[in-house]
Amino acid sequence: MDCKFTQQERKDIIALMNREIVPAIGCTEPIAVALCVAKATETLGCRPERIEARLSANILKNAMGVGIPGTGMTGLPIAMALGAIVGRSEYGLEVLKDADAAAVEEGKRMIDEKRIAVDLKYNISEKLYIEIEVFAGGANAIAIISGGHTHFIHVSRCGEVIFSAENGATESAATATEVREPELTLRKVWDFATTAPLDELRFILEARRLNMAAAHSSLAGDYGHAIGKLFRAESERNIMGDTLHCQIVGMTTAACDARMAGAMIPVMSNSGSGNQGLTSTVPVVVYAEQTGANEEQIIRALILSNLTVIYIKQSLGRLSALCGCVVAATGSCCGITYLMNGTYDECAAAVKNMIANLTGMICDGAKPSCALKCASGVSMAVLSALMAKNGRCVKSVEGIIDDDVDKSIRNLTDIGRDAMVHTDAMILRIMTSKC
Repeated sequence: MDCKFTQQERKDIIALMNREIVPAIGCTEPIAVALCVAKATETLGCRPERIEARLSANILKNAMGVGIPGTGMTGLPIAMALGAIVGRSEYGLEVLKDADAAAVEEGKRMIDEKRIAVDLKYNISEKLYIEIEVFAGGANAIAIISGGHTHFIHVSRCGEVIFSAENGATESAATATEVREPELTLRKVWDFATTAPLDELRFILEARRLNMAAAHSSLAGDYGHAIGKLFRAESERNIMGDTLHCQIVGMTTAACDARMAGAMIPVMSNSGSGNQGLTSTVPVVVYAEQTGANEEQIIRALILSNLTVIYIKQSLGRLSALCGCVVAATGSCCGITYLMNGTYDECAAAVKNMIANLTGMICDGAKPSCALKCASGVSMAVLSALMAKNGRCVKSVEGIIDDDVDKSIRNLTDIGRDAMVHTDAMILRIMTSKC
């Protein structure tokens, strides 16, 4: 089959994927805060005596209840402390990989001494916003991340601006690099995944390696609510069976269990979320391995799944009140449909089936019970693919589904991005009222 893209168009899409599919240790919201602390600390030039964070509501919501890798603790204060103590901004979303027991104890002392403060940033429209100010010896430094988990827009020390996106300066090597954003449709995603030269796509195998390793590591431990282990236990298999469907759900939720509990296990994230990376990768790999797919089929299915997630997130945005597993499971649904020898039309039908069912699933922060939502999303991915392969597709007379699959995707993202704004505010109120 001839490739439908020019070499430059392929390069742009691959550059986009390499920007959005990156390794991460820990939940990306508190880790992004730690990254911002690390950058501010480096700019200050010494260990801060005090750290203040001013955050958007969505960042705060996603960082309140999730485990921080290597600490046995949850929440922002310990992530911020470690960002100052051992964080290195050059590591990106692996900023805390050098954390050890001594650093954790020092971080606990910083918290006990009330040297860390967290507050909301008011009167901003950006949902992903992190402003860190650090103080020591009469000096201060500020670092701001906005719009992306590693996207610095401002760095200053004692009032002297070192970098500001507003004045057109060039970011340092430790920050994200901008690339041209290709204009995608589901058809373009499908055509790229199924026709691009295979050697240009092999990078996606690293996502398979990292995310499957995370799943297997979780099964060897006891993390979160242990949803993944439940699917693998002998007594539970007597109820649910040892089916391919259960294996897919079990392995995906196992990886999510470990990540949300704060295991020091790297995963390959997608569009700023480790859970999205896991949910767009593990189901596809498990299905492929259990059905004897060859390497080319695995690579193309993983590209299709992950690029579908990136495409949907382009219009949804980084953070919203819509659970990311809805988007990620839609990606894995496409990959599974492809592995079932599905056509583009069957892939589009599977996407519509997903949107008809999962739209509206709320994001109430990152936490161990995210594994339950991953289970729902992945289970529906398998069902949607099976429906599509059997000629079953939700019609345009039903709810928010449109004959045009891209319009159906826009309906999903419009609801998640705009209509659920008040839902987001209510979720945050409920969460903060408990603290």
